[in-house]
Amino acid sequence: MADTQYDVIVIGGGPGGYVAAIRAAQLGMKIALVERDELGGVCLNWGCIPSKALLANAQVARNLADAKTWGINLNGSYTLDYSVAQARSRQVSQRLVKGVGFLMKKNKIDVYKDTAVLTPNKQVELQGGGQKLSGKNIIIATGTRPRTIPGLELDGVNVITSREALELKTVPSPIVIVGASAIGCEFATIYRAYGADVTILEGLPHILPKEDEKTSVTIEKSFQKQGIQFKTGALVERAAKVDGKTVLHVKTAQGVEQISAEKVLVAIGVSPNSENIGLEALGVKTTRGAIDTNDFMQTNVPNVYAIGDVTMKLALAHVASAQGVLAVEHAAGHEARPINYDAVPRCTYSHPQVASFGKTEAQLKEAGADYSVGEFPFQANGKALGLNDYEGFVRVYADKKFGEILGVHMVGPEVTDLTGEFSLAISMEMTPAEIGHAIHAHPTLTEVVQEAALGAIGEAIHI
Repeated sequence: MADTQYDVIVIGGGPGGYVAAIRAAQLGMKIALVERDELGGVCLNWGCIPSKALLANAQVARNLADAKTWGINLNGSYTLDYSVAQARSRQVSQRLVKGVGFLMKKNKIDVYKDTAVLTPNKQVELQGGGQKLSGKNIIIATGTRPRTIPGLELDGVNVITSREALELKTVPSPIVIVGASAIGCEFATIYRAYGADVTILEGLPHILPKEDEKTSVTIEKSFQKQGIQFKTGALVERAAKVDGKTVLHVKTAQGVEQISAEKVLVAIGVSPNSENIGLEALGVKTTRGAIDTNDFMQTNVPNVYAIGDVTMKLALAHVASAQGVLAVEHAAGHEARPINYDAVPRCTYSHPQVASFGKTEAQLKEAGADYSVGEFPFQANGKALGLNDYEGFVRVYADKKFGEILGVHMVGPEVTDLTGEFSLAISMEMTPAEIGHAIHAHPTLTEVVQEAALGAIGEAIHI
């Protein structure tokens, strides 16, 4: 079959790849996108989107459990059907996936459902049909896959990842979640809302170990109140099958404990999908499997870019999309600005929600930074009280001399939706004074952002 020529070939149709393809089409380029599975990647199909639909159902379940607070008497008789929640999550996912397909057609992007392998002469060979595509530029956006640890082998039935968890039509109980980062905490929130017996195991000293310590401690206290059990400093040594259940042998400060579960959900991180795609043939450099790039997402090989989770710079869907735009604009010769990763929000959609930017207080102390702290609690916010959801705070770290925002840490109602103001502020190099002196609507949750910013300059009003 004859070669097909393109300006850009994108390998991978997730949030990085499909956004890169659309931006390239907007710039007048001829584009091919190769995706071996479904458009939208893990995010739309088996990650961000369906899990958030389940979390929305979990919020309804929590409201029902607390119905008397809202003046609703259910006479103790209602049932929760998790299978309906799971079906709804699939409908939400499929709707967005179809939307991406529509965008591909609208932008005249050639989509190949196949497995792509790079060849030594910078062509892309499609393994299914043997067709070869030639491109002036190649963008690798192959993403990641869940990883596990020795002694805890994934079998897709008893020891599962988030992918299998999203396919379950019933709530497993008891369930043990290994790993207390975003995915682990989100599934703990979902399953506990449906009444499951949930235990989280985390090897590091705190839940959400990469967050500010005050954030982690706040989430731990909230999880305890919700009945979510957790053990920190807990390392899984091995797993065994006993009477149809999985028994984990877990090393803790108290010794080795045995914990039994119907299912074990492994959520300890991801590994880049960089094997068997021809990187060696081109001499593309990697570090521990992650593709090395510069600030413009270029690899060491001219005209070959890598974006998204496969680079492991910051494995988030919105980062992948931004990197895709950056790579395409650089390839097109447009003025391209490297990404400021301190201006990127990191979000956990647990209950309560968590969002953060930039440095933690421990990192600032280690660097010897001279910083001020502004903090405001949601329990002093009228909108949060009206929602009956007022755990948490907004905490801002700012450079004392210049006012630069160094870190932001938020726990509480819909804080993931409060990230936009800080994204803009940090990107535009605004100071807490500029945020605090802007008029925020009352009553809104955004007033907590304003008050925390004012607190950083010693001007908070309502505390």
